[in-house]
Amino acid sequence: MTADGFTTCLWFDGQAEEAAHYYVSIFKNSGIGRIGRYNEAGPGPAGSVVAVEFTANGQSFVAVNGGPEFTFNEAVSFQILCADQEEVDHYWAGLTENGGAPGPCGWLKDRFGVSWQVIPEGLVEMLYDADPEKAARTTRAMYAMGKLDIAELKRVHAGE
Repeated sequence: MTADGFTTCLWFDGQAEEAAHYYVSIFKNSGIGRIGRYNEAGPGPAGSVVAVEFTANGQSFVAVNGGPEFTFNEAVSFQILCADQEEVDHYWAGLTENGGAPGPCGWLKDRFGVSWQVIPEGLVEMLYDADPEKAARTTRAMYAMGKLDIAELKRVHAGE
C-alpha cells in the first residue's frame, strides 16, 4: 500500500482471501498483494488470514476477516463504468455468479453481499438530457431493467 489516494477496506467473516481472489479474477488491472496472517498473539488462530491487500480495476482494497458483527448493505456500492454491452455482460455475469443476486436498474449484489452498479458509458448523459422527454423515457426504461441493455436504452432515448 502507498500513501496516495484511498484504500477501501471491506469487512468479511472469514472470507477475505476468497473474496480478494474472486474480485481479482473478474476485474482487469488487478492483483493480490500482501496477505497478513495472525501470529501466536492472536486474536485469531495462528496462521489464519487476517487481511489481504489487493487491487481490482486499479483500485486499492484491503479485505479484512473482521467477524460476523458487520455486513454489507446497499448504503455503499461500487460503480463500474462500462465501455460497451460486452463489458456490462462480463461484470454482470461475473458478479452475480455463485450466489450473487441481480437487482433493479443495473444494481446487483455479489455472493459476499457487496453492492455494485454496472453502468454503461453514456447512460448518465441520457438520464440528464436537456430534453426532459428523452430523459424521462430513458429513466422509465432503466427502471424496468435489471441488467442494463445499452441498445434498448439508446433506442428509447431516441424515441424509436
